[in-house]
Amino acid sequence: MSADLNLTCPCCGTEGVKPFHETRAVPVNSVLMLATKQEALDFPTGDIVLGFCASCGFVYNAAFDPGLLEYSERYDPTQAFSATFNAWHRELAEQVVERFGLQDKRVIEIGCGKGEFLHLLAEIGGVKGVGFDPAYDAERDENAGRDGVEFVVDRYSEKYANVQGDLVCCKMTLEHISDSSDFVGTVRRAVGDEASTQIFFQVPDVLRILEETAFWDIYYEHCSYFSMGSLGRLFRGCGFDVVDLAREYDNQYLMIDARPAGATPTAPLSQEGDLEQLGALVSRFAENFASMKASWQERVADYTRDGSRVVIWGSGSKGVSFLTTLGLEDAIEYVVDINPHRQGFYMAKTGQKIVAPEFLKEYQPGVVIVMNPVYRDEIAAQLAELGLTPEVITA
Repeated sequence: MSADLNLTCPCCGTEGVKPFHETRAVPVNSVLMLATKQEALDFPTGDIVLGFCASCGFVYNAAFDPGLLEYSERYDPTQAFSATFNAWHRELAEQVVERFGLQDKRVIEIGCGKGEFLHLLAEIGGVKGVGFDPAYDAERDENAGRDGVEFVVDRYSEKYANVQGDLVCCKMTLEHISDSSDFVGTVRRAVGDEASTQIFFQVPDVLRILEETAFWDIYYEHCSYFSMGSLGRLFRGCGFDVVDLAREYDNQYLMIDARPAGATPTAPLSQEGDLEQLGALVSRFAENFASMKASWQERVADYTRDGSRVVIWGSGSKGVSFLTTLGLEDAIEYVVDINPHRQGFYMAKTGQKIVAPEFLKEYQPGVVIVMNPVYRDEIAAQLAELGLTPEVITA
């Protein structure tokens, strides 16, 4: 075990956190645009050593080094080319506008990506505001400068505390931040005495990852993993009251609604009582992971032994983790993605070329592995439109 591991919980400060899962030499970025196969094969790696804090339930990469990451214009995790995702994203924006009373209000979005959600809020609720993200690319933003929202190509930090809003929104970003307590504390200090400011965060749900042994949802950029309980405890510890906790998107995402705490903090919600359940799942994860890994390796080997061509559908982080964990460089030649900006590039560390769905008409795969079951029906319909009838299975 490396002496460089951080075994002090970044959320609650408990020392002596116990590691329970290791994956060595994984690519430190999953969704950078890598222009050549050699660049992909030579891509820098780091280690994942997941630790579980028995005091607050937080799961994190104790071997994480933020200096290895790159968040720039060539970082592209967008899901906005999927009709399934876009329908849900719009529905979520409608709910957020209604729930938080955002009509003609101001929103700060931390980790806004390519700006899609902030633009939806502007379209639906007349929202104005500011998005922060070092990977924002104005050239990819068709609505840039049109709807009263603006963007800062930078990480949100203390220096932007003067930028205020009626809602502080942060979707799929907190899991990328290793100093979780410091970051949420920064948001709390920026809010200050504005008791009416509302807080909305979205993160992946670690409970589902542990229950399903979904190792493809464990990758280097995601250094922090939350359950309802650990997320609620983090926000309460940083001076917020937790108003609501919910699961969305086939139980893949957690949503938290918080407010600055008053003189008398509110009691924890019933959903926050998950420490015992988390501990039990963590204790079984290593055994379940070994079984799951062997099962997938054998399954893919059986397909290729029978002469079937196997492709992965989804070149994002799930696909990268799936391929690197299983060591399938020789068994799988191509990865499919509907995002035209990713087509023609290569998968980090394993080197598969990313191709458009139309390529499959020539390639004629026998098996398509869908990296997110949410998209199975959408992908099956696209395959049918191409006149293809491969076996479609989900990770």
